[in-house]
Amino acid sequence: MNVEELRDYCLSLPKSREGMPFSSFFRNSRAILVFYNENKMFCLFDIERFDSCTIKCSPDEIPELKERYSAVGPPFNLSHKHWIKISFNDDMSDQTLLSLIYKSYLLVSQSKKIRDKR
Repeated sequence: MNVEELRDYCLSLPKSREGMPFSSFFRNSRAILVFYNENKMFCLFDIERFDSCTIKCSPDEIPELKERYSAVGPPFNLSHKHWIKISFNDDMSDQTLLSLIYKSYLLVSQSKKIRDKR
């Protein structure tokens, strides 16, 4: 999978949009592309390096994913309880990666619905 294929997939999800909100923070973050479901992040990656992506994940699922795939590791600068980094070209298939991105998209949708009900 290449950067355009992953970008197209993320943007194909309903109400998703992209942005580069970290461009003014520090030099290394200028190329971080973030995908949102409404206003909640669900996937981000560096478009220049394109060696991994970071996604939201259920805390219950993280230990199992880390045990099963060497591609799964801790995210950079996000909560280790709710986010994972997935390295590309490792032991995870593109189909599994896309499935986890979709779960991330749904997870932020559910958190928004729960918050709206309060």
